[in-house]
Order: sequence, then C-alpha cells, then structure tokens
Amino acid sequence: MARLAVSPPTNVTDRDRPRRTPTALAIRRFRQSRSALVGSVVLLLIVLSALTASRLSPYNPLKIGQGEALTPPSRAHPMGTDRFGRDVFSRVLWGGRTTLPVGLISVSIAATIGVSSGLIAGYRGGRMEAVIMRMVDLMLAFPGILLALFIIAILGGSLVNLMIAVGIASIPDYVRLTRGMVLSAKEQEFVLAARALGYRESNIMFRHILPNVMAPLVVMATLRIASAIITASALSFLGLGVQPPTPEWGKMLAEGQEFLIYAWWVTFFPGLAIMLTVFSINLLGDGLRDALDPRLRLRAASKSSG
Repeated sequence: MARLAVSPPTNVTDRDRPRRTPTALAIRRFRQSRSALVGSVVLLLIVLSALTASRLSPYNPLKIGQGEALTPPSRAHPMGTDRFGRDVFSRVLWGGRTTLPVGLISVSIAATIGVSSGLIAGYRGGRMEAVIMRMVDLMLAFPGILLALFIIAILGGSLVNLMIAVGIASIPDYVRLTRGMVLSAKEQEFVLAARALGYRESNIMFRHILPNVMAPLVVMATLRIASAIITASALSFLGLGVQPPTPEWGKMLAEGQEFLIYAWWVTFFPGLAIMLTVFSINLLGDGLRDALDPRLRLRAASKSSG
C-alpha cells in the first residue's frame, strides 16, 4: 500500500517570520554599496596610518637636515624631502594626526550647537525662533571661509582656534536643516501623544523628535567633515591655522608652493592625502545616505527608468 507524503504546513504567519530591525536593514543596504565600502576602507587606512605614525614614519617629522634639501622620491625618502631636508613621508603621516581631528572636532562643535539651536527654534517657534533664525541669516551673509577668517583674526592663529572657527562657520547649515525637519516632525501623532500624556518639552524634543530626525543629520555631518578638512587646509595654507613646524597638510602645501615647478613632490603628496581623505569621506557619506534613506535610491531609479 502506497504511503502518502505529508507536506509541511504552508500557513506561516508574519509572526513566525524573522523580523529585521531598521538598523539591520540600514546595515544591509550599506554593505550592498560598493562605493561606500571602498570609501570606508580607504578612510580606515588613512586613519590607521595617522594613528600609527610614530611606528610607520622612518624619520622625525620636525628634525631638520635628515637628508639633502629637495631630494626627489627615493628608497631612503619615498616621498622626497622638503627645503629643510625633512622627510615628506614622515610629515604626511604625522600631518594626518593634525588635519583629521580638525575636521572631526569642528563638525562636532557645529553639529552640537546647530542641532540644538534648530531643535529649539523649530519646536518652540515664536520669538525664540525669530532670534535664532535672524542670527543664522546674519552668519549666512558671509561666505563660510570668510567668516572663519574673521573669527581667526579675532581669536588668533592656533590649532584650537582653527577648530572653533571652522565649527562656528558651519553652524547655520545644521540649524536650517534641523529646524525644517522638526517643523514637520512635531505635527506627527507620536509627538501629539507625548504632549497629551504631559511630557516636558525638553523630553519631547530630545527623546522623541531628535531620534526621528537623526538620519539626515548623520549623513550631513559625515559629508561636512570633508568640507571642514578643506576649509582648515585652506586657512593653514594662508598661514592662519596651524603654525610651523607642526606638520599639517594644508600648511605643507603652502610651504612647497614656491618649489612647485622643480620639486613637485613637496606639494603633491600632501595634496594627494587631502584628496584621498575627502574622496573617501564623500563615498562614505553617499553610502550612509542611501542606507538611512532608501527612498532617494528609489526616486533615482524611477527617474532613470522613466
């Protein structure tokens, strides 16, 4: 007598299926972006090179006369030497320890002040919003680098003042973006429910609204690190940032500009370090944008198919 094969049950409900959290889905989308992975790897290598500069650099970046002046790249000096006989490779490695924190700390300053101000302006409105936005309009009346120049002229040229100047010059962008998203989020049902339950305004702003508008802010902060590095390098190039003999990529560009024709390596390698860092951060920012807001990818796909 033939036996009947028993098929497995097919009525699997949604409860039985594994659910993926929004964080897991965002990580999966990020891993699927090749450009984001390439940017992450390149940036990680740059950061590790800066952190291990004391072990990787074959020479003291500050000591003069470690080789002949303006020696082209060779085995002894892979990136050549500058006009004082200092090893360019060692100075590029140590320069990352100065340039990278400038971008990170200045963005932290801008994001902390800008997001808090935009959150207050968008949620409370009224006179508080008017005062904050008029101050933002006043800051936007000056180009970012000009505003940073004005701040450094008041505070003086130093590494700390450079971070403060670049950070303050970037505040308006965070205020405007945060305010616009808060104006939309504060009318959502979860905010209205929190008000009805009697939560304090500070609790609603920082525990209910802020987590729901963080994704665009994270993407913006990531991309702004690249802009901050360029601005800081430009100010150091003008002699208003890091003071010699501290190695810094922008300052190294300024030191080698007069030898550009016959000693190209003095400016080429610091410029290459800036280019690779900014390029990798931009790739990382694009990947984060696609991962945290997949609607942008769907819109781009629909436009290309149409």
